[in-house]
Amino acid sequence: MDKNLTTSNIERQNILNNSYALRKIRTYVGLPSIEFEGENWLTKQMVADFFEVDSSTVDRYIEKYSVELKHNGYVLIKGKRLKDLKSQFSHIINVGSKTTQLSLFNFRSFLNISMLLIDSEKARILRSKILDIVINSINEKTGGNTKYINQRDSDYLTTAIKEPKYRKEFTSALSKYLDMGNYKYAVYTDKIYKAIFKEKAVEYRNILKLKAKDNLRETLYVEVLELIASFEVGLAHELKKESKKCGRKLLPTEFDAIFQRFADHPLHSPLVDKARIKMASRDLHFRDAFHKKLEHYIEAVPIEDFEFLLGDQSMDFDKQLEQAKEVFKRLKESD
Repeated sequence: MDKNLTTSNIERQNILNNSYALRKIRTYVGLPSIEFEGENWLTKQMVADFFEVDSSTVDRYIEKYSVELKHNGYVLIKGKRLKDLKSQFSHIINVGSKTTQLSLFNFRSFLNISMLLIDSEKARILRSKILDIVINSINEKTGGNTKYINQRDSDYLTTAIKEPKYRKEFTSALSKYLDMGNYKYAVYTDKIYKAIFKEKAVEYRNILKLKAKDNLRETLYVEVLELIASFEVGLAHELKKESKKCGRKLLPTEFDAIFQRFADHPLHSPLVDKARIKMASRDLHFRDAFHKKLEHYIEAVPIEDFEFLLGDQSMDFDKQLEQAKEVFKRLKESD
């Protein structure tokens, strides 16, 4: 998977969506700008001067990447807005009286164009530093171990607490209603994994470089865990119902047919797609783990996901445990 900033829109957007890293990059760059309408801006000429290129070079990139740059804050002002800007900053910016429109870059769009410019050595140096800062910021938040970054989601612990209950329903149904040896638990667990994220357990372990002692499910994102639980309880229900109807344990071929109908039901499609996108996109960016079978689902990690996993909304696992003591207490009392 291409991770070159100059060629990968997804990698560029992952950085620009990471507000935690952006704050550190802004401090590092220390960019002089003009404050207008409550935001800091650079004119096109200021951008060209910073990167030591002609303004015509910046124009070429604006034309080629206008949609992406506008998405990240680039604007073209005219009319009253331009008049107001001129009146406030004519002593700083060199804008002729006949100028009818002006390109402005906020910090996000400035970084955006720095990740596109192949004509500037300063842009190349900045790209390298940006990548260092992003890697360091993730390591800082995760203690250098992204294997369990999924557990920083504030919803992780409550989901993980409930998950064994659903797992038990499934394994109990397999035990009672499927005529097959103990191998069936591994077989149908793998079938669920393949139905949801196209990989068997061993494939997933290899991609994430998990050790033998690592619990696979402890590395899964909340959305994936919840979908696995839905599959497990749903399949347990279908298996029990069909076994009762037949008055005997089902054969593997019979359960396979039930499994396939269940997995193919359109009801699951939106949630399966969401889980695949989360796993493929987050793992590539945070864990440097590439799921080849999910390549089609890779997207930029949304801003809100960075908040869940790195920002103020995230929570380290020990803190979650501390806050969940009452939950554990109630569960114990209900046993």
